[in-house]
Order: sequence, then C-alpha cells, then structure tokens
Amino acid sequence: MHEKKEFEQAVTKILELIGEDPSREGLLKTPERVAKSLQFLTEGYKQNPKEILNQALFSTSNDEMVLVRDIEFYSMCEHHMLPIIGRAHVAYIPDGKVVGLSKIPRIVNVFARRLQIQEQMTEQIADAITQTIRPKGVAVVLHARHMCMEMRGVEKINSTTVSSALRGLFKRDERTRNEFYNLINTPSPSHF
Repeated sequence: MHEKKEFEQAVTKILELIGEDPSREGLLKTPERVAKSLQFLTEGYKQNPKEILNQALFSTSNDEMVLVRDIEFYSMCEHHMLPIIGRAHVAYIPDGKVVGLSKIPRIVNVFARRLQIQEQMTEQIADAITQTIRPKGVAVVLHARHMCMEMRGVEKINSTTVSSALRGLFKRDERTRNEFYNLINTPSPSHF
C-alpha cells in the first residue's frame, strides 16, 4: 500500500512539473490510473517464461515447423517509456516436445510487458523457447512501430522496425529459413 501511495505522489509531481494542476477535475484520479496502468504494462517482470512453457509441454513425433504468426503485442521502450506496437512471428521445429499453442503468444506478452528494446525482446523470446522446449530450431521475427520515433525525435510516421532471432536449423539450414520467411510473408486468409 505504501508503494502505491509513493507511486501516485510521483505522478502528481510529474503533472506539476509539466505545468498541470493535479487538483483539476480531469486529473484527480490520474495518479491512481497511471499507477494501475504501469503495473499492468510491466507485469512481465513478475512472470516466468519457463514456468509458462512447462505448463503445457507434450510429447510428439512431429518434426515439422510449428508457426504462430501475427501475434499482436504492445510494449514500452526503455529509453522514453513510449509505446512500441507490433506483431510477432514465432516458429519452432519440435524435437520430441511441442508446447500448447496459446503459450507462444503468452511468452511474447511476458517480454512485451517489460521496458524493452525490440532487439532484446526478439532474443529473449527465442532464448526462452530454445532453453525450455529444446527444439531443433527457433525463429522469431518482430515488426514494430516505435512511438519514440514517431511522436518525438525524428518524427518518422509509420516507419517499421524489423528484428529477427534465428536458432538451430533456422540459422543453419537455408531451406528451413526460407520456408519460415515465405510463410510469414504470405497474406493471411480473410476467413477460414
């Protein structure tokens, strides 16, 4: 409880420093709302990706690529605490184990809900899957827009940053890598 009050006092001080009146009707609950919002947006610090993945590991004889693509994510850059809005594509090639499909987007969220840089987040997702599932290969590609570039700084609207992390077969085998890139670049069907 003490921590919450301290957080709210800090937000109140920020409002004052930018020239606002924290006692103005529209701002009365802003410190509380900001505290709750940031707790939610940074809940990834309290989550363990290995525990999440281990909850749904299953034996399999499948050794073909498993791909979950177009996973929306929302993060905040660690330099300005402004939004990063993007899509993740995550693939792996099983080696005796598969993970429940819903766990892949959850892993993306674990790392998105931390202060981030996109390059680091891409690596963290790939490493968590590699270390926990121990597949033959992992590929992660993130496409994102960074509000720190669009709202301030260079003010380049709609610029997209792409980052990738390849492990195992995706790094060693050109055919596997090309199959992954072809699959993520194929337009999604409008319906099934």
